[in-house]
Amino acid sequence: MKKYRAVSCALIAILTLSTAPAVAKTPKPTLAQIEAAKKAEAAKKKAADAQAAQLAAANQSLRTLTAKANAATALYIQAQRELVIAEAAARVAAQYAAETAAAVEEAHRVIGKLAANAYILGGNMSDIEPLLSANGPQDLMDQLSTLSTLGSKNTVALERFKAAEVIARAAKKAADEAKIVQQKATDKVAAAKKVADEAKAAQAKEVAKLQKIQDQLMKELLSARKVRITLEQQRQLALLEEAQANQATQTTGQAKIWPDIGFKGRSTIRTSEAQRLKAVEFAKKQVLARKPYVWGTQGPNTFDCSGLVYAAYKYAGLGWPNWDRLNSALYSGYTKHVSLNALVPGDLLFYSYKGSISTIHHITIYAGNGMMWEANSKNAGLLYSSIYSVKGLMPFGGRV
Repeated sequence: MKKYRAVSCALIAILTLSTAPAVAKTPKPTLAQIEAAKKAEAAKKKAADAQAAQLAAANQSLRTLTAKANAATALYIQAQRELVIAEAAARVAAQYAAETAAAVEEAHRVIGKLAANAYILGGNMSDIEPLLSANGPQDLMDQLSTLSTLGSKNTVALERFKAAEVIARAAKKAADEAKIVQQKATDKVAAAKKVADEAKAAQAKEVAKLQKIQDQLMKELLSARKVRITLEQQRQLALLEEAQANQATQTTGQAKIWPDIGFKGRSTIRTSEAQRLKAVEFAKKQVLARKPYVWGTQGPNTFDCSGLVYAAYKYAGLGWPNWDRLNSALYSGYTKHVSLNALVPGDLLFYSYKGSISTIHHITIYAGNGMMWEANSKNAGLLYSSIYSVKGLMPFGGRV
């Protein structure tokens, strides 16, 4: 029963290939679609360029404000240092004034006591003892003369002490005033620093906001560019594959299987067995859902042959740049070649109308047991068919 079913599928596929023109209702991205994508990309670029100019101006402003903030910080640090010096000078002057005042007070006390004892004779016995112990009138006169001279010297000393006290108090006053002036200067510089720091912080926030917008615009620009490039590539791939498939329908004498003349593909594979089986399941699901065939599409609702292969392995976990949307011929060089008797489910099969890589026009996914899942043509749609149902099988499979 399986044998008859395979033969029937093969006959249906051959008949559909021989009668169906390789032209689809929606064969490829239109020039209008590509032009619209170009305009969208240009608009995104214009917005990104304008935002970049605004961001550059904001960054320049931030650099200027940063320089001002740094200068204000330097002035503030210098003012703080000068304030510390002024405070230290005020403390020294205050200490000197206090010590001088104490010395004057002590001088007042000592000289007052001596004067009282010496001239008024109102002191105690120890103060007038030199007078009482004098040896005669001449000695007494000498003692009195000495006390008088002492009193004059102490008077001079007292005056000197008083002058020193005046100077010390003036120095303290000057130091205190200098401290007040320096404190005001420091407060003023601190206020300027606060303003500069706040302006810098506000500008930094503005720059961060503009940078975020710029990043988003660049992301959108890259996305728009990718859309445009993808549409252009898909159109070119579809045109090439369409031309090859049309040529295949007009070429006679195509071999059932082309001889092996040593074509080489990749030296490595990128998939696991689980991924290959997952790709097969995806292709099977699309075929059983009887989804239509449309040139230049890769799902989710319509597929062409290479679009089905691309979508199946993308579903299996392969993504750009390791996996990309190519045409049938390019996939042959993008996979590792294995002999037809070593095929496993998930390997790719290629069909050429002249047996060369450049004339490969069709690609399918090997299902096992000599069968394949394919997006065959506009009339036939997506099929489960024999690998020999399409003429021109290349003598190798491609393992992704």
